[in-house]
Amino acid sequence: MPSRSLLNIANILTGLRILAIPLVVLLFFLPYSWSHMAAGLMFAAAGITDSLDGYYARKYGLITPLGAFLDPVADKLIVAVALVLIVHDNHAWWMTVTAAVIIGREIAISALREWMAEIGARRKVAVSSIGKFKTIFQIVGLSMLLYREDIWFIPIYPLGVALTVLAAVLTLWSMAAYLRAAWPDLTSQGESA
Repeated sequence: MPSRSLLNIANILTGLRILAIPLVVLLFFLPYSWSHMAAGLMFAAAGITDSLDGYYARKYGLITPLGAFLDPVADKLIVAVALVLIVHDNHAWWMTVTAAVIIGREIAISALREWMAEIGARRKVAVSSIGKFKTIFQIVGLSMLLYREDIWFIPIYPLGVALTVLAAVLTLWSMAAYLRAAWPDLTSQGESA
């Protein structure tokens, strides 16, 4: 029988992702030449835990209410913090718009999922394959934007910009898909309170 303990590998990985948030911020602002690279690597490592915690939770039956709550919170917090850090250093209008699109979508879809769960229709807005690709592009792109330095001949920052902008496009696409799936419930007259 799988352990339903709160202290399981999936919840520990989620907790580590939350603990990585202040470390990413600290590393980002350290006055050393390597600080941005370290922040990018820490963010990338945290992104890897996002895949691993879900994998372990499903494979070994370690899904707990606490983990189901903390996992999306951890994801959204670390992505929002990374975007704020990136916009802090890159004041270009398109970077601000990209960050606003990604953060705004996360807030809107979180609210939609909460409401759909309340009416018993949560499965209609379950994570889609577009959402999974968005997450991959987002984590890799943001890691590169935090890291900044080229690796050999690979232009890390421009590649990170391209991946993050692509993630923002996929963010809007997946949001449209979720809203389309929820639209009948959103527009139904229902019973008034």
